[in-house]
Amino acid sequence: MLDQQKWPDHIYIVRHGESAGNVAHYLAHQQNKPFIEIDAARDMDVPLSALGHRQAEAVGRWFGSLPPQEQPTTILSSSYLRAKDTARGLAEAAGWDLDTIQLTTDERLREREFGILDRLTTMGIEQKYPDQAVMRRSLGKFYYRPPGGESWCDVILRLRSVIDTITREYRGERVLIVCHTVVVLCFRYLLERLDEEQVLAIDRKQEVANCSVTSYCFDQALGKNGKLKLNLFNFVAPLEAAGEPVTREPDAPVAPK
Repeated sequence: MLDQQKWPDHIYIVRHGESAGNVAHYLAHQQNKPFIEIDAARDMDVPLSALGHRQAEAVGRWFGSLPPQEQPTTILSSSYLRAKDTARGLAEAAGWDLDTIQLTTDERLREREFGILDRLTTMGIEQKYPDQAVMRRSLGKFYYRPPGGESWCDVILRLRSVIDTITREYRGERVLIVCHTVVVLCFRYLLERLDEEQVLAIDRKQEVANCSVTSYCFDQALGKNGKLKLNLFNFVAPLEAAGEPVTREPDAPVAPK
């Protein structure tokens, strides 16, 4: 019954569309450059690419085609420009009125902060901060925190409070979250009660694609009072159906697998 259900009926988690940063990251690695050249002064101001806008529209049309009882009733977005523009483009393509389906910006959904490693390629880290490169390899991406930045554990800590908000304010609703690769994976860690080895195995298997959909639905039959059940991960069929390229380039330096 609803009074026993603490979870939303559905949670959809979407990575933002391809950004100018993703394109710059790809070019820097292709050209063996130590630095990722992006026009935006701050990571939070990096915009979507033209393809990223089209990807958002494609997945928005897919959401708009869902039965009304499965379409989101509220949207939570990272405070970064590429996520907010994805959320707005998606909502417009789905035909949703943002006065009706509320779009809330939440800074806790932001990208992992990279500190002194921001905009450096793996080569750049090796050249500029060799001691940090050694530490990254030693600790692994889950626990390694660059000076001035965050580890995956730091991201998980802030997402725990997001989940508290969701269970308090959106139970029985259908929540769409627009965010970033590490945030998608850390939500999986929390919602499925994974451990370090399990979540990193998922990360090693495949990169989270731009505008891919990860979704959970509430199943009353699971556990004492029901639980969320994963039913989609890295779902890119809406992009493929629209004839849009599927892109998977990270925003960050590529940490050791």
